[in-house]
Amino acid sequence: MNVLVLGSGGREHALSYKITKSSKCDNLYIAPGNAGTGLLGTNVPNLAIEDPKAVGAFVKANHIQMVVVGPEGPLVAGIHDGLKSDNELADLIVVGPRQAAAELEGSKDFAKKFMVRHNIPTALYQTFTKDTLESGQAFLETLDAPYVLKADGLAAGKGVLIIEDLAEAKQELKNMLVDAKFGDASSRVVVEEFLAGIEFSIFALTDGEGGYVILPEAKDYKRIGEGDTGLNTGGMGAISPVPFFGDSLREKTIKEIIEPTIQGLVKDNLPYQGFVFFGLINTIKGPKVIEYNVRLGDPETEVVIPRLETDLMDLFIAMGNGTLDEIEVKVNPKTAVTVMAVSGGYPGSYEKGKVITGLRDFENTTVFHAGTASGEEITTAGGRVMAFTSFGVTKEEALEKSYAALNEVCYEGMNYRKDIGFDI
Repeated sequence: MNVLVLGSGGREHALSYKITKSSKCDNLYIAPGNAGTGLLGTNVPNLAIEDPKAVGAFVKANHIQMVVVGPEGPLVAGIHDGLKSDNELADLIVVGPRQAAAELEGSKDFAKKFMVRHNIPTALYQTFTKDTLESGQAFLETLDAPYVLKADGLAAGKGVLIIEDLAEAKQELKNMLVDAKFGDASSRVVVEEFLAGIEFSIFALTDGEGGYVILPEAKDYKRIGEGDTGLNTGGMGAISPVPFFGDSLREKTIKEIIEPTIQGLVKDNLPYQGFVFFGLINTIKGPKVIEYNVRLGDPETEVVIPRLETDLMDLFIAMGNGTLDEIEVKVNPKTAVTVMAVSGGYPGSYEKGKVITGLRDFENTTVFHAGTASGEEITTAGGRVMAFTSFGVTKEEALEKSYAALNEVCYEGMNYRKDIGFDI
């Protein structure tokens, strides 16, 4: 098969890496890709990945039989629908839900209503617009601190605020709704109760017929600073498996969250072939859903996909055929960790184009490129630059390998957390 992966980050590099391990992949294209994906297949830097006509023309010209959509943007924009509306692409396998189902990530209010409708445990919430600002501020008064404000739409991972002070929370709600702090994404804001507990992520692949497989769980680290301090980022590292995710919690999560979600998609006639990301928190009352994503998380992909021993192409083909229930997922039992190297100043302003030195094929670590560009030299091209993934019998062993590789790589302003996985 010829395969096209849409996206340019570490998630797409990890997916591409696993796809090329399959004998079923003949030619791999990545649009736009990065310096790392360019070593695995052909980068397509100028393809408009949210434009179905442009992508469809490329698919037909290059005899592509499978499109794997990495980021949420094209899915929410309806790339799946647009491709499949072309009769010539009727047999094309598209990994990623149709637009209606992608609203699970595109609208937090939509996701909340879905969870309530299917009795899926989540935080108490209400949704407000600028016309109901006063009601929103009154609702905040009924909650205990800290206060959680979420922009309804996509805000590049920056639309969630957790605020300790009530007066500040009221002001931020106004900033979001009236002053458009996050643009159109915050024209509606979900206000919800704060859930105390420890977060983790579960990933499933579903075929749209009620069949699904569960991939390895992971825990990511979003804050820029050690001890989980400072500003939120796109993710500074991840670990898999999650030690506290034992049999009891796993069974409860499947019964109360995963099964009702997969069946709810079928009942609501939401066409869904692709990955479902469950952002969960383990509270004293059991697991609850913080959010859904309609694609794999990043940097969780960089530990989840490497642990997968089952041929990823087999999973995608079974997804396309509606036969996922017939596939057994095999997973490497060792611990995988990934540590993200970021640009100086990230998640605030940062410079690009810094030359990266010391990169090589490390014996014990795989480097997944996130924000890199290739030319005469490999340079930085984003806030999150590279993810260093290693395996070990213990997390300590895996971490030692990743940090050893990190110490050999250098670019101006390079920064990374030195405590990934230390809290579990």
